[in-house]
Amino acid sequence: MAHFNISKTARQLQRSVMRDLMKYAVDPDIVSMAGGLPASECLPVEVLQDCADRVLSRDRSEALQYGPPFQPLKEWIANYMQKQGVDCTAKQIHITSGAQQGLAILSRLFCDPGESAVIEAVTFTGVQQVTVGRRLLVETVPTDLQTGVDVEALERAFKRDPRPKMAILIPNFHNPLGVSISMEKRRAILALAEKYAVPIVEDDPYSPLRFSGRAVPSMKALDRSGMVFYIGSFSKMLAPAARLGWIVAPGELGDRITVLRESLDLESSQLWQRIVFEFLDQEHLEPHLDRLNSVNRRRKEICIRELQKHLAPLGVHWTDPQGGLFIWLTLPEGIDSMRMFRRVIAKKMAYIPGGAFAVKGGYQNTIRLNFSNLADDQIPVAIQRLAEGIAEERQEKGQ
Repeated sequence: MAHFNISKTARQLQRSVMRDLMKYAVDPDIVSMAGGLPASECLPVEVLQDCADRVLSRDRSEALQYGPPFQPLKEWIANYMQKQGVDCTAKQIHITSGAQQGLAILSRLFCDPGESAVIEAVTFTGVQQVTVGRRLLVETVPTDLQTGVDVEALERAFKRDPRPKMAILIPNFHNPLGVSISMEKRRAILALAEKYAVPIVEDDPYSPLRFSGRAVPSMKALDRSGMVFYIGSFSKMLAPAARLGWIVAPGELGDRITVLRESLDLESSQLWQRIVFEFLDQEHLEPHLDRLNSVNRRRKEICIRELQKHLAPLGVHWTDPQGGLFIWLTLPEGIDSMRMFRRVIAKKMAYIPGGAFAVKGGYQNTIRLNFSNLADDQIPVAIQRLAEGIAEERQEKGQ
């Protein structure tokens, strides 16, 4: 057998635990709260089919060819961002193949291997892949489960020598924590970015999924120094399979971002760009989000009710998000959710162990639950099975 001398990056890059566990998320015999999936029955199948028919009938082979970013979609995104308070033009919009590609592009824009970046100590594995996975020197900062990232720790990280080249933060309905950064902290983060000249990558796929509370401006909307690079996505607000997202960045970096993007996959699907634009142009987005967020709110409330009933007596605590897809559980000390997974999967229930999101280890007594893609009547079943697993673990440990 041939021996291949592969790169350090290929050796170091780890597969996302979520991808390994996705088989449980789609197994019909398992009540799964593992995958970060929107409600399947809310995916706009018929409307998207009609949009696809319109595009193919009108645009014919042009929709199936190579081509530059679809200008009408860029203009729609720019208008959408302007309505959110962001001062930008279509020239500042860069269409990507999902938010993950946006993270990959900006990581390459700012950092070479061996240079430093700041991320949260518990964060989406995709953030870890574009930092730790690229052999960056990563400084982690904790996140408060009520108000978001620890600003004092962020400033200490920004003061370090050498100064970090960027920071990646998830401001709204954090994956996996469910928390959002408070307005006070958003303003403080912007002041730090300007003071220390550290760009902020605002990874924001979840803000359209608010189902309660008052909307908070994005950091990009509050940004006056040009230090925030915004990433949005249609994956969670419309359909994951679309694999479309966008970056909002200063115009002077446009050519650099374009070349970096082309080095990854040349361009996003012309067909999907046109289908998504057709969906947006026909004004389907608002009623779609109304329905989606109504379902998400109801399922979150069912989940919280069941957690209170079954897990609170076991000493479990959790976040209570106002949007997004996730609730973060903190179990009693000494309960290892990774080890407990085998016990719970045997009961036909699945979750993601929280340690999978911990950049430098720890957090073994935590769990991420996805409440959005499980039918209302299945959520109590899932929580009951989880509670049984926790109770058995506690009993085994004599707690």
